[in-house]
Amino acid sequence: MKAPASAADGAPPAAARGAGPATPAWQLHVAESGPSGDPAEPRLPLAFAPFLFLEPAHLALARPAGPVLSFYLEEPGAGLTVALLHVELNCGEPGRASSPGQAPFGGVQATAGLPAAALHQLLDGVEAVLRRRGQRRLHLRGHAFCYDPANAARLAEVLRQRRYPVVLAEQNYHLDLRRDFLTHLTYNERHCVRRCQRAGLVVEQEPPLLLPLAYEFMLQCRQERGHGPALPLARVQALFAAFPRQHLLLSVRTPTGEWAAIGVAIQVSPQVLYEFYVASPLRFNQLSPAVLLHGGLHAFAQASGLRVLDLGTSTLPTGPNASLLRFKRHLGGVAGLRLSWEKPLAGG
Repeated sequence: MKAPASAADGAPPAAARGAGPATPAWQLHVAESGPSGDPAEPRLPLAFAPFLFLEPAHLALARPAGPVLSFYLEEPGAGLTVALLHVELNCGEPGRASSPGQAPFGGVQATAGLPAAALHQLLDGVEAVLRRRGQRRLHLRGHAFCYDPANAARLAEVLRQRRYPVVLAEQNYHLDLRRDFLTHLTYNERHCVRRCQRAGLVVEQEPPLLLPLAYEFMLQCRQERGHGPALPLARVQALFAAFPRQHLLLSVRTPTGEWAAIGVAIQVSPQVLYEFYVASPLRFNQLSPAVLLHGGLHAFAQASGLRVLDLGTSTLPTGPNASLLRFKRHLGGVAGLRLSWEKPLAGG
């Protein structure tokens, strides 16, 4: 565990918000990434399973350009850490603190039912520390509401009370894994599955040693569709090597063994599988093997006892990708929210 940033540790607790029972004794522990750049681990065990993207070992693989401060709200009486937030300083520009730095999402994660007063105390300490470190803005990109609806709503309300403006509200789609995949496809998508099956296409789980070939396949598909470069291959390989049980490489193959589609998925938590990449060449558009691939992801996640298959937001620099959002609806996707906030810190 890295040494705590002594000036930031033990920030004074905020006054309790609203009437009610006495506030439990919480304290804030703040630690800075060490010389290697690895974010700090908590002092006390976590009261919840952290999302993969919020684990220090995962954050370290991104090689943050600036220091990372890890804020852990502790409940000493229980001997547990009940909330966390990792923030990269000077992210993208001087004075801008961000969570996440590079991951799909960051923000606050807390144990179920943590009172709003505790979240206020955490954020009071976070904002005070960041001001002392010369940060003028704090950007937070939260996880999709479907991951943990009650906690996401509670945090959103706390941020509203603290005057955090929502700078981006994205439509996020997910598949409810309690539902049958084929039953909730539109007629056209069910027809695509039948066409693929008649053509002899099959879903297969691929070994990580094929990652270089799969990466080249995905890169070519992205270029065909006018999309920018994907995450570097070395980073993808490092993620598979560090978290082999959380990463899945799935394909759709033709009877001759040719790839018709490739997908990478990440188990973000004990309940959620996140669709990271899905790619298919334009020459297979008539068969639409991506629908069959999603059926494979759904079957894998369902068999693993998960609750949610996160299909993501489909946001382009110019705005929502309407055709991709429509495709996700046709897969039986359930619409939800993913919010991002950014608050000026100067002057309190």
